[in-house]
Amino acid sequence: MKAESRSFDRLAAVYGALEWLAFGSGLETARFWHLESLRGCRRVLILGEGDGRYLARLVRRFPEMVVKCLDGSAAMLERAAARLTEAERRRVVFLHGDARTTEFGAEEFDAVVTLFFLDCFTGADARSVVERAGRALRPTARWVWADFAIPARGWRRRRAELWVGGLYVFFRWWTGLGARRLPPSETLLREAGWTMRLEKSAQAGLLRSAVYERG
Repeated sequence: MKAESRSFDRLAAVYGALEWLAFGSGLETARFWHLESLRGCRRVLILGEGDGRYLARLVRRFPEMVVKCLDGSAAMLERAAARLTEAERRRVVFLHGDARTTEFGAEEFDAVVTLFFLDCFTGADARSVVERAGRALRPTARWVWADFAIPARGWRRRRAELWVGGLYVFFRWWTGLGARRLPPSETLLREAGWTMRLEKSAQAGLLRSAVYERG
């Protein structure tokens, strides 16, 4: 959960430590579940990368890949760039901006990656991000998505509601995050024409990741 907000700069230096305190290695593991699904992609768009852990592993795993990396926090982008060698940075375009308003071009990328990012938006804004990013992707593109989720019933649902509710309170306090609840991200992807090909979940359904393709 990363706020699309300048005030998120305040947490950039300690974000990794806070994540570990809250979830141990859970989010770190979920972040990389479907890394290999990007094999063969030459141009990739990452929205809301954060402090660059995913970006660094991605560019080292696939040395022919070129990446455009957008984040709403300049401090996070600085930390992401610092993880890369000079040669690796030449394959990455860092973009400081808001995913709700940034134009990425038409049918330019082979894949888009949104990891614990769409949860920062209201349902309407998440829909706008999905549509805007979709216009920047080739017809055969992939969408790698990971986020928090609320299971359908039982103690797992109650546990997830408590965790997610607490996270929204924390990020609203520290960053001014406008969202109050998880948007229906997977529903929005399906409505936009994306079909799930791979999925995985952990921590009793609280953490979820999937790979989508068009059609």
